Amino acid sequence: MTDSGDKRGGDRTPVGLLVRLSYGSVDEFVDRFATNLSRGGVFIRTRSPRPPGTQVAFELKLASGETVVKGLGTVLWSRAEDLHSNPPIAPGMGVQFNDLDEASRAIIERVMERRGAAPGVARPAPVAPRLERVPTPTRAPPPQIPAIPTLAPAPTLTPLIAATPPSSSPPPAQADLSSALRVEQLQAATPRLDVGLPAEPVKVTRPSRLVIGIDLGTTNSCAAIVKDGKPYVIPSREGHATVPSIVALNTRHRLVVGHNARGQALTNPRQTVFGGKRLVGRPYDSEVVQDLATRFPYEITSAEDGTAAVRLSNEVLTLEQVSALILREVKEVAQNHLGEEVNRAVITVPAYYNERQRAAVRNAGGLAGLQVERILNEPTAAALAFAYGRHVNQRVLVYDLGGGTFDASILELNDNVYEVVSTGGDTFLGGVDFDNRIVERLLQLYQEQVGAPFDGDRVALSRLVDAAERAKCALSERSEFPVQLPFLAMKDGKPVTLDVTLTRDDVARLVEPLVDRSLEVCREVLAAKGLAPADVSEVLLVGGQSRMPLVRQKVEAFFGRQASRAVHPDEAVAIGAALLAHSLGNSEGLVLIDVLPMSIAVGLPGGSVKKILERNTPLPARRQYGLSTTRDGQTEFELVVVQGESPRASECELLGTVKLAGLPAGPRGMVKISVTFELGAECLLTVTARELSTGRQVRTVLDTRERPSDVQRRLEESAPDAGPNLRTGKVRAVTDVPVARRGAGFWGRLFGRREG
Repeated sequence: MTDSGDKRGGDRTPVGLLVRLSYGSVDEFVDRFATNLSRGGVFIRTRSPRPPGTQVAFELKLASGETVVKGLGTVLWSRAEDLHSNPPIAPGMGVQFNDLDEASRAIIERVMERRGAAPGVARPAPVAPRLERVPTPTRAPPPQIPAIPTLAPAPTLTPLIAATPPSSSPPPAQADLSSALRVEQLQAATPRLDVGLPAEPVKVTRPSRLVIGIDLGTTNSCAAIVKDGKPYVIPSREGHATVPSIVALNTRHRLVVGHNARGQALTNPRQTVFGGKRLVGRPYDSEVVQDLATRFPYEITSAEDGTAAVRLSNEVLTLEQVSALILREVKEVAQNHLGEEVNRAVITVPAYYNERQRAAVRNAGGLAGLQVERILNEPTAAALAFAYGRHVNQRVLVYDLGGGTFDASILELNDNVYEVVSTGGDTFLGGVDFDNRIVERLLQLYQEQVGAPFDGDRVALSRLVDAAERAKCALSERSEFPVQLPFLAMKDGKPVTLDVTLTRDDVARLVEPLVDRSLEVCREVLAAKGLAPADVSEVLLVGGQSRMPLVRQKVEAFFGRQASRAVHPDEAVAIGAALLAHSLGNSEGLVLIDVLPMSIAVGLPGGSVKKILERNTPLPARRQYGLSTTRDGQTEFELVVVQGESPRASECELLGTVKLAGLPAGPRGMVKISVTFELGAECLLTVTARELSTGRQVRTVLDTRERPSDVQRRLEESAPDAGPNLRTGKVRAVTDVPVARRGAGFWGRLFGRREG
């Protein structure tokens, strides 16, 4: 640090301060210095702070000698070191900007962009006050520098001056800012991350009086409740109808959820988890997860059980834990609103979720301290919101296009009986895919405007994604939208601004193939039951992405009728879940008859499959599968269980391998086993086996930890007689649970449990 000039506080001659930073580039400075800088001023940590009122001429330089911020300012406050406080207070001073050059203002604006502001809110241009004599006060004046949220660790500076992050809580008005700006003691090793969740799902010992419905969404989640016979969505802490489905690790090494997590998505994408709904319950080694791992800014890794997980700092969080943190936030929002404990819920999932994903959501509810009364398909919940209390008798199709998934379900509505007859979907089609198409277009426009490919960092790319989403939403209401992203990247040492205008027609051309994909799913769902578009009485549009005018236009053209506006696209699923929750234990409650969304099969030697339970089988269902040994002395079997419609096991979702152990040794073909596959109302699978000669139940373990590639290789390398003997064995229905088609009060008899 170079110190020059008259050192008397308040003198007209400014004190010269030269701060050498350890950062090697402007990008690194912008990314990491945001905690110490605002449009109003800068906090400088130094063991020799100047008294309040001192005028300074300061210059912040990078390790390379390049100046990043330069100007004149006034010391507003200063403080001494206090190692006995908790946390310790570092010495330093707050400097208010009086005058800055244009380059410095541009850098500061870039820092502000990096920190992120509310979408669509115009940022006021920085105004530098005139340089005037500031007399030395007898006490520190009220603070003028606005509170700055903690976003990154304090950088290490070469001289005595260094920056420190302020506290996350804003200082009270007219209070000494030094009491609010505190520094965390730096440690040699990062402490373990406290997730705050139990190791295993918790069993609720005292069920709450109230039961809420939760829509666990890809982009946003929300809860609803029925009060005085009327359902409504519970507002979040900030007063919004939904809670962002985002979990992040802040710079204080604490997990934040919802709106707080979304606030740092632009500035710290590496430690911000979103879109986890697409990954939950999927094996890490699956082709799907490996493809997705390249599309998210955060690190996707493998959990101990082989499923996909995320790494935040030094901790690996399973996607079940991520979902549990979101569910816990929604639960706490509901408790704060209702003023009493809530630990029971009906949670919705995409209709096209496989069995492992459904089980993962149920486990996530247990980790969040919830007793999950029912896992409910989202289209079915939307149909409940549409028809509840109306006594309708018609066939409806629910078109559910959300942030990350798409479902289409056909339901027969007969009074209070809701029967799903066909369902289908695409768990990799949603609003984020629409955003990606727009981002690709913005990158193309950037290259045309700048003359070079986009070379920005993860934060800059996050800004592009955010701008694409805002443009998409705005173009549902207007015909064109300007996209202005100042200081997006650097070229030849100068900041580059992206300034383009997108039109509704431009975006429609980009995303039309995605809408056509959704209509192809609708066509398949209709064909599965021999139906035509004209056979559907009503079409319900659900999910935030269904608001897009192009979506409505193409859906209405496909079905030849206007889509219903009777349900709220964002709230219908949560409302339907709340209505089902309200009916639990009511003898005159609802009757839901759902179906299996994807066939369940076992893998055969050579890599083919044999279907056990066909797609669209009404639930609950029970099927029995006969086996016999294929070699002398065989004492165990292994069944590979998959889910999907492909005839090849490698193209289906691996649910796990069933180990049948403890069989009596005997000649080949003499030991016979009956394996039973049972699916409950939630489409969760139970596998049991019994050795027929003795009637003894065989120990069965469904192992989900194996790598899909290893299982597939074993199947393909197996000899034809190494697997289950299917030449005489047949798949047959045994004691199928009878299904009530009409009437009320059949819930308990239908599913064998108290479900309304």
